[in-house]
Amino acid sequence: MFRTLYAKLAAVLMGLFCLIGIFYILLTLFTTQMHLQEVSQKFNRTLAEHLVSKNILMTDGRLNDTVLKDIFHMLMVINPSIEIYLLDPDGRILAFSAPPGKVKRRAVSLAPVRRFLSQAPAFPILGDDPRDAGRKKIFSVSPIPASGPVEGYLYVILGGEEYDSMAQMLRGSYILRLSIGAVIGGLLFAMLAGLILFNLMTRRLKRLASAMEVFKLSDFSEPLSVSSHPIGRAGDEIDQLGETFQRMMDRIAHQMNKLKETDALRRELVANVSHDLRTPLASLHGYLETLLLKEGSLTPEEHRVYLEIANRHSERLGKLVSELFELAKLDSQETRPRIEPFSLSELVQDVVQKFRLSAENKNIHLRAELRGDLPFVSADIGLIERVLENLIENALRHTPPGGRVTVSLMNGNDRITVQTADTGCGIPSEEIPHIFDRFYRVGQRRTEGSDGAGLGLAIAKRILELHGSEIRAESAVTGGAVFTFSLPVYRP
Repeated sequence: MFRTLYAKLAAVLMGLFCLIGIFYILLTLFTTQMHLQEVSQKFNRTLAEHLVSKNILMTDGRLNDTVLKDIFHMLMVINPSIEIYLLDPDGRILAFSAPPGKVKRRAVSLAPVRRFLSQAPAFPILGDDPRDAGRKKIFSVSPIPASGPVEGYLYVILGGEEYDSMAQMLRGSYILRLSIGAVIGGLLFAMLAGLILFNLMTRRLKRLASAMEVFKLSDFSEPLSVSSHPIGRAGDEIDQLGETFQRMMDRIAHQMNKLKETDALRRELVANVSHDLRTPLASLHGYLETLLLKEGSLTPEEHRVYLEIANRHSERLGKLVSELFELAKLDSQETRPRIEPFSLSELVQDVVQKFRLSAENKNIHLRAELRGDLPFVSADIGLIERVLENLIENALRHTPPGGRVTVSLMNGNDRITVQTADTGCGIPSEEIPHIFDRFYRVGQRRTEGSDGAGLGLAIAKRILELHGSEIRAESAVTGGAVFTFSLPVYRP
């Protein structure tokens, strides 16, 4: 019953209103009773004094029985709820107008009497009720005689037993019953309105909880629209919760799709690794097996050719394993850049010089366009050297004889841009987004004579990501491909 937020709020609201209603009714009855007592005591304040001034109740300490009987009879006729007691100077009851056997006390406390007779009493003042040893009532009192030595007190109880309890007072007052009924009706109306408002306020939470449950049952793959509040505009906490959950749901669904894509890429990666490892291994095994089978029957020239081919496949296999290990280290965050200032011009010149002989053997013109006034950059010199090597090697691989490869540096405001351009076959526009994927080759050419494993550009991209930079590729207007990245200028 109390599993939903609305049920809990409704139960709390009902309990709160019941407590408020009971407290308010009790407070109303108490204050009403006190008000009635105050008004009645103020109105009859001089009653005892008037009776004393008009009648001689005591003479030389003795009671005037005839006068007392007349007063008792008169007051019983006028107001039966009034009770009269005649007290001596110590508060002992000498005579009374109550029926025989009703009076339980022999004396009353004079402290309330003295407060009543003070200059500025604060009403209501409650005194002892002779009919009940534990009850207090309002009264009017006057010393006997009104002036001179005190021989006793006329003690008048106002109200008698008519309003001895709140239930009696409630039964005897139509206005009081009406006001309490109005209070109960008002509380019921407020409680009903509160339940309706709570329902309206929690309806969005119910809708949000239902959307969460549906999203969970869909294996977190089908996001729903849960926020009717315009995104970006200020709302209450429920709107903010819905907006946050909407974004979280979209992101989770996106990540789930990315995980599925990553799993598919992982499967493809395993297949590609298996293929790229199996090909050189099979060739290496074949040539070594041929050397063993034809041992002694091959000429020295044939023997050397077989060994050179086996060595070439071994080098290719070693390079592939090395690149896989390097890329795994970069992905696992094991390798962190050691940032230091260095001259990018000198580094480019050294790397270009390293590939000069290989370019000449392929009849490719390799050159560097450098400026002597370039500032230092902040980066890891070893990792950036690896990026330059991969880009130049990739350009030489895809540039035909007679072509050219150019490495140029351009100075910006806060960064130096590095650009490698070749005059090779270029990159189809639909394949540009994929050329930095692992084991991806333009046109997916996987022939035995292809030296590249498709990891060089992936390694270069990962290194630049660790430096907070990115690499861009595009096909040149005159043919070939252009790769561009930038590094920050060193600031002491």
